[in-house]
Amino acid sequence: MEALKFVDSHNMVAYLEKSTENADFDEIVDFLNANPIRYALTVSPTIYVSYIEQFWSTAKTKTVNNERQIRAKVDGKTIVISESSVRRDLQFNDEDGIACLTNTEIFENLQLMGYENLSDRLTFYKSYFSPQWKYLIHTILQCLSSKSTAWNEFGTNIASAVICLAKNQKFNFSKLIFDGMLRNLDPNSKKFLMYPRFLQLFLNNQIENLEAVFNDEYVTPSHTKKVFANMRREGKGFSGTITPLFPSMLASQAVEGEGSGQPTEPQHTPTTASPSHIEPIPTVASSSHPKKTHKHRKTKRKATEISQSSGPTTLVADENVYKEREDRIERAATTGLSSLLQQLPTTNSQL
Repeated sequence: MEALKFVDSHNMVAYLEKSTENADFDEIVDFLNANPIRYALTVSPTIYVSYIEQFWSTAKTKTVNNERQIRAKVDGKTIVISESSVRRDLQFNDEDGIACLTNTEIFENLQLMGYENLSDRLTFYKSYFSPQWKYLIHTILQCLSSKSTAWNEFGTNIASAVICLAKNQKFNFSKLIFDGMLRNLDPNSKKFLMYPRFLQLFLNNQIENLEAVFNDEYVTPSHTKKVFANMRREGKGFSGTITPLFPSMLASQAVEGEGSGQPTEPQHTPTTASPSHIEPIPTVASSSHPKKTHKHRKTKRKATEISQSSGPTTLVADENVYKEREDRIERAATTGLSSLLQQLPTTNSQL
C-alpha cells in the first residue's frame, strides 16, 4: 500500500492577528477571535508523524449503541473517536447545531454576502466575494474542512458553515469534521494523513505521557499575515464591489472575548480619597504610583482591614505609616483646638 502523506495546506493554524497594514480586515478578525470556534482554529499541539501514521493505517469504523465510531491502534492502545469526542476535545458547543441549510437558504444568503456568480450549481467559488468574506471562507476551508485541494471552491456544507457563523446560528462543526474523517476511510477515496492538528490533540487526551520516541515532529502549517494580501487579490470576473459584514457579526464583538473562552480580567482601581476635614498627608513615593506586585497573603488581609475600619482613605499596607498618619491627625486636631481657645473671651464682661 502506498504510504499516506500530509497535505501542507490542510488543517492549518489560522492567522488572527491585527496590524496597521491589514486594518481593512479588523472586523472579520475580531469576529473570529470572539467566536467559539477560535480554539479549533488556533490550537497547535506538537505533532508526531509516527502516531498520525499509526492511527490512519489502522483506523476502522464501528457502530456502538447507535453511535458511529472510528477505532485505531496507536502504540498498542485502542483509540476511539466519535462525533461527541470531537465536540468535547475541540470545545465545540454544537450538539444541536445545523448540519446543512437548504439550497434556497444557501442561495439567498450567499447573495446577501455579495456572491457574484449565482447559478443553480452547488459548487461555489470564494474568488467571487469581497476580501473580508473571502478571508472568512478561506479560513474555514483550510483550517477546519476535510479538503486537501481545490481551495478556491467549496460545497453546500462549507457554505452552510459560513452562513451560520455570519447569522449567529449554531452550526455542527463536530459533525463536519467527523464525517470528513469517515470519508477518509472510504476505500474509494484518496486517503491521506487527515486532520493532524486535531488528531494529535485527540491522541493526547486518550494516551497519558504521549511522547515521540523518534525525531519525527511534523511542522504544523500556519497562515501568516500574507493571507491578507492574497485575499485582496481580485479574481477574474469579480466586479470589485465591497460587501460589508452582517450587523450580527459586528454586534458579537460588543463584549470583548465573548464566546472565546477567554474572559477579560477586571481592572483594579485603587481608592485615593482623603478626609475632607484635614489637609491631605503626603505619602511615600511608591504609593502614588502603585505597581502590580505579589505580596504575602497576610499583608494583603491587614491592608484590607485597615481600609475598611478607617473609611475611604488611601490604602497603606505599612502599619507604621498608618500609625504615623493617626498621630499627625491627632496633632492637627489638638493644634486647631488650641487656636480656637485663644480666640475665646477671657472674662465674663466680654461675653
